[in-house]
Amino acid sequence: MSPITWVEFLAAAAIGAPARFLVDEFVQHATGRAFPWGTSVINVTGSLLLGFLSGLVLYHAVSPDVRLVLGTGFCGAYTTFSTFAFETVRLAETDRKRASIGNVALNTIGGLAAAATGLALAAAV
Repeated sequence: MSPITWVEFLAAAAIGAPARFLVDEFVQHATGRAFPWGTSVINVTGSLLLGFLSGLVLYHAVSPDVRLVLGTGFCGAYTTFSTFAFETVRLAETDRKRASIGNVALNTIGGLAAAATGLALAAAV
């Protein structure tokens, strides 16, 4: 990785983490705190973006550095598996097992569907 790419990667990560916080706060405030909608929105939109970036690299000869900087840097800092796991366990521990299962389904199936959609969108442009 070149020094310029390294700096771009750090800048993308430095933007991704606060973006996650802001989106989570906005969504949770709008929907209430009973279900972790903020984390789900973050993980699904991050998957959509990562699928799109991967498609640009695969289908349009965009530099793999773009996927590294934005995919790993921004999306890696923006999306959050650890918070998803914590919130899923918290739901299960508070006898909200259906919500816990729904959270797993939403993040897993939603994330995969969003990534596939992003890939298809990139192929179409």
